[in-house]
Amino acid sequence: QVQLVESGGGLVQAGGSLRLSCAASGRTFSNYAMGWFRQAPGKEREFVAAINWSGDSTYYTDSVKGRFTISRDNAKNTVYLQMNSLKPEDTAVYYCAAPSRARSVVVSTAGMQYWGKGTLVTVSS
Repeated sequence: QVQLVESGGGLVQAGGSLRLSCAASGRTFSNYAMGWFRQAPGKEREFVAAINWSGDSTYYTDSVKGRFTISRDNAKNTVYLQMNSLKPEDTAVYYCAAPSRARSVVVSTAGMQYWGKGTLVTVSS
């Protein structure tokens, strides 16, 4: 059974930084792309960033380009989201997600098969 466990959320002032981690288990991590999504209060869950199985291709939503960096360590079965220059509008629960198909990058919520429980990021102004 695939399990995804996020960590690293918290309260930070605007302009600050946080690094989220997602530890994966249950299948061969290095065969699968990974993604980060977020859901703000009263809003739908949205795509934030994705990374392919080898880590050499990354994808971002426009609002985080230049501020967030997704990376992975296949030896540790972990994907990261480095968030810099945080803004109050980045406040949300952040979820790690993975598709069911190997070697397939997915950037939509509907296309993700596995989800973590989320970690809360609060950015104060």
